[in-house]
Amino acid sequence: MTLRLDKLPDRTAVRMSIAIDPDLAAALCDYASIYRQTYGAEEKPEALIPAMLQQFLGSDAGFKRARRALHTNARTED
Repeated sequence: MTLRLDKLPDRTAVRMSIAIDPDLAAALCDYASIYRQTYGAEEKPEALIPAMLQQFLGSDAGFKRARRALHTNARTED
């Protein structure tokens, strides 16, 4: 099985709190189960969320362009 998210590297956990709807919580739990089946490593959904967000932001071409423009504009305003 192939997932968009690669196996997570060793890392130090950072605690964050977010509020999500029950459907998203269930989907994250399902993803964690499939992750365990795929990689043989159990990860809690909250441990996968930062990597998912990083993967999402890294693959969003529109965000990358807008972010570059944002930082370019910020430098020219200084």
